[in-house]
Amino acid sequence: MPVTLNHTIVHTSDAMASATFYADILYLPPPRRLGHFTVLQVGETSLDMIETSEKISSRHFAFLVSEAEFADIMSRVAARNLPYWADPFHQSPGQTNRWDDGQGVYFDDPDGHLLEVITRPY
Repeated sequence: MPVTLNHTIVHTSDAMASATFYADILYLPPPRRLGHFTVLQVGETSLDMIETSEKISSRHFAFLVSEAEFADIMSRVAARNLPYWADPFHQSPGQTNRWDDGQGVYFDDPDGHLLEVITRPY
């Protein structure tokens, strides 16, 4: 059996709100509660959201999607008036990128985690 990533824990100020944000933007199944976690299934891996009152250190999550899914996600980003960038350093606002013959975009979640959506792996 090959090694796969099963889950990762994501610190949030509001676990259900964060998980719902990801589910809405990425068009994923609704999150579910599991003990003290709010679990969002992303393919074979889950993002297990947990609330904290501590300062949250930003993390980076990259999602591989189809071209059609990318267009749908960009529509949902625009509908929410979310700032987005072509690069992870926020140097190219309001733009997407065309790296590796695909499309890519970066935007922040409500807690400042950097989300990346790409149509081709690097």
